[in-house]
Amino acid sequence: MIEAPSAPLPVPPSARGGAPLPVRQRAGRFLVLLAVFVCAACGLVYELELVALASYLIGDSVTQASVVLSVMVFAMGVGSLLAKRLRCRAAVGFGLVEAALALVGGCSALVLYAAFAWGGHILPADGTGSGSRPVLVAFSLAIGVLIGAEIPLLMTLIQRVSRRSEQDAGGTVADLFAADYVGALVGGLAFPFLLLPRLGQLTSALFTGAVNAVAGGMLVLWLFGRDLTSRERWLLVAANVVVLGLLATAAALVDDFERAARRAVYGERVRVAVQTGVQEVVLTGGADESLELFLDGRLRVSGRDERRYHEALVHPAMRGRHARVLILGGGDGLALREVLRYRDVESVTVVELDPGVVRLARTDPALSRLNGGAYGDARVRVVHGDAFRWLRGAAEPGVYDVVVSDLPDPGITASTKLYAEEFYALAARALADGGRLVVHAGPMASRPHTYWTVDATLRAAGFTTRPYCAQGRLSGFPAGPDRSADRGGAPEDRGFLLAAVSGPPPPPAVPPATAGRCVVPDPPRDLPSSTLVHPRYAE
Repeated sequence: MIEAPSAPLPVPPSARGGAPLPVRQRAGRFLVLLAVFVCAACGLVYELELVALASYLIGDSVTQASVVLSVMVFAMGVGSLLAKRLRCRAAVGFGLVEAALALVGGCSALVLYAAFAWGGHILPADGTGSGSRPVLVAFSLAIGVLIGAEIPLLMTLIQRVSRRSEQDAGGTVADLFAADYVGALVGGLAFPFLLLPRLGQLTSALFTGAVNAVAGGMLVLWLFGRDLTSRERWLLVAANVVVLGLLATAAALVDDFERAARRAVYGERVRVAVQTGVQEVVLTGGADESLELFLDGRLRVSGRDERRYHEALVHPAMRGRHARVLILGGGDGLALREVLRYRDVESVTVVELDPGVVRLARTDPALSRLNGGAYGDARVRVVHGDAFRWLRGAAEPGVYDVVVSDLPDPGITASTKLYAEEFYALAARALADGGRLVVHAGPMASRPHTYWTVDATLRAAGFTTRPYCAQGRLSGFPAGPDRSADRGGAPEDRGFLLAAVSGPPPPPAVPPATAGRCVVPDPPRDLPSSTLVHPRYAE
């Protein structure tokens, strides 16, 4: 997207004359503005592709969006300065810039994913970034420079075909930026609602690059072809043919690339890899302890030790009345399995955002065997929706004896609202008298600030809490909210909080084999709670 210059740009001599256009001036002006529209849409898709893929691969979407957008806007200014030397040959300069932008932007997602798959687990010495973060910054710079270079070149080209006088450059600028901003709107809406669900992240970037190359090449070669020398014309034809050939080849091989990258990330035993409407779901291994479930690249279930987690999560909360149980998250059915061990449970409601996870838990033989076919129990009701929204609108107050919060780690940006004071206030409203809420709050040892912030947030919502912990994950695959900050892979412990509104909850009884040597440290003093407008889970 183009940023408006501080003053109208003067028209260079080359823009005042030139060979006659193949169309009338009004049609030529429309074609230039149409190219501005298409290029702006493509430029915004490149930005969103980088933000979306970086958030998935590296984690912490707020940080990744800030890095991409700030670096790219800075680079646009650099590109505008560098393009001043090309204004004397604006047509060929714009054609080459668009060809380069199509290649760099179109291949950015592929290269970023490759850097993560084959080099993303190698952390720098300070442990602050992954192997794919420098690639992210490099592509943000390159794409920003090329987008910024469009500004003076497009201004020259549109004035080349304009009837307006040099004194009316302000009107030309207004038309140019109107087309640019509308194109950015279309690109911004097309990415999440059309390109991403239909083509996926890699193919949508390649398709956008092809559209970018065709739009830029056709504009220059046809509309301004008479301004080009024979050498310039053949150079642009060759550049666009090479770019389109490379993008087409990459698109033809993208499925093989994805499979190879997936094996590099998850190992050779990938059985299921689907992109639902919510997230990427990958299931590896078989019915034995090697089964692992990954959601958006983060390990959610490991067959080797999932019982430690789910036993520690569920059983302490089940001491006391537990006729009606609410599970928030937990679409894999494993927390549900533990709840259903109690025969006096009358009903269980599972609120899961992603229907694809529940479908997999029902139908995959290995995962269904692991959860004991829990979804086949007549006492179970499944609701597909956002837990916050469901608690706010559909949950009946004072109904549930136990609420089990089996949600992603609180440090993951998208789940931060599910650990906010407002969310816990809604959960408290759903509890019956004497009801208990249990929350997975992240590891105590490696992320103590996050854990005790959850504790402070629960207390701010009116709960009395009892902290406890269990042994950590055996798998070494990074599973924290931000891979780049996950130095040790597996957490040393899993931290939980048992909470109640009407008096203190019973002391949590964790099986000795599950608790291991985990010790609860003394909490820090005066930690503020996390709210929707002021999240506080950054370590």
